[in-house]
Amino acid sequence: MGKKGYRPVLCFIEETREYLTGKLRKGETLSGEEAANIIHEIKAHLPSCVRYVILRADGEFLSWESVRAAIESGFQFIIGNKGCNPPFDPKGWYRPRKRKDIEFNTCTYKPHGWGQACRFVAMRIPKEQMRASNQPIQCRLFKDDTYVYRVFCTNLAGKAHQVIAEYDKRANVENLVGEAKREGLDAIPSAKFKNNYAFFQIVMLAYNIWRYMKIIARKSSIGEESEADDASAKGLQGIMDNTIRIARLKLLFLAAKVVKDGNVDKVKYSVHDARTPAMIHFLKFLDTLRSKVRPWVESSNSFAGSV
Repeated sequence: MGKKGYRPVLCFIEETREYLTGKLRKGETLSGEEAANIIHEIKAHLPSCVRYVILRADGEFLSWESVRAAIESGFQFIIGNKGCNPPFDPKGWYRPRKRKDIEFNTCTYKPHGWGQACRFVAMRIPKEQMRASNQPIQCRLFKDDTYVYRVFCTNLAGKAHQVIAEYDKRANVENLVGEAKREGLDAIPSAKFKNNYAFFQIVMLAYNIWRYMKIIARKSSIGEESEADDASAKGLQGIMDNTIRIARLKLLFLAAKVVKDGNVDKVKYSVHDARTPAMIHFLKFLDTLRSKVRPWVESSNSFAGSV
């Protein structure tokens, strides 16, 4: 903790699991101005078909600058608490499930230096239960010997436990970050920051290309336009259901050779490989998509995204 170095900031889309925007930066912590700039960039990268956005971010994003940026962008947001001490009513704690000791609360609070008051929601867990579960969880500790607290700033309506349950969907992003690191994000190929920044963008571009391959593979098997048989669908499971690295290996291990026929280069797949029908079907489906000028408009009227 506190170690200086290159620290990537990554924003992913929940529904497609693709990388949306981010940056490679120096320093120990993210400033409020930097967080606000990233939030403003999100809207610029979203297509016009997006109707609403729920922004889930950890405590490093919490500042008045980032909250104001989310409000100005028209986003709903849930941001982990860091540094704020909202005054929750001691009588306001409630249990949505009577058999569990976990309690929730909510309040409206204006931290020092903020332009307006915001809603804060809290969850408190008995420390004995935390020790028994032995599960790491992002918490905000108060001076309390009995409970461990999780506190969030939000503009979402609804019960506190519903808001926190919505935030907990962010847990899957750690898997996406890990996958991006395995794709090459952990490597530092140069001592120059600009070179490393370019490498960062290339890695995330490659990550998205493989993410699109997995999405298209699923679409070609279960989409309404697909006429894939059971064998083709089964053959694509290795692309759809595994991580990017495993999916890539399954494609690389597919027997094929490159030949030249006249002035045309062709790739021929082995008829003895059981995965060949699925690959041929997949490539034909890609050709069908390429024939559409604007497939995202032709096949969809609306989309709701979460970042």
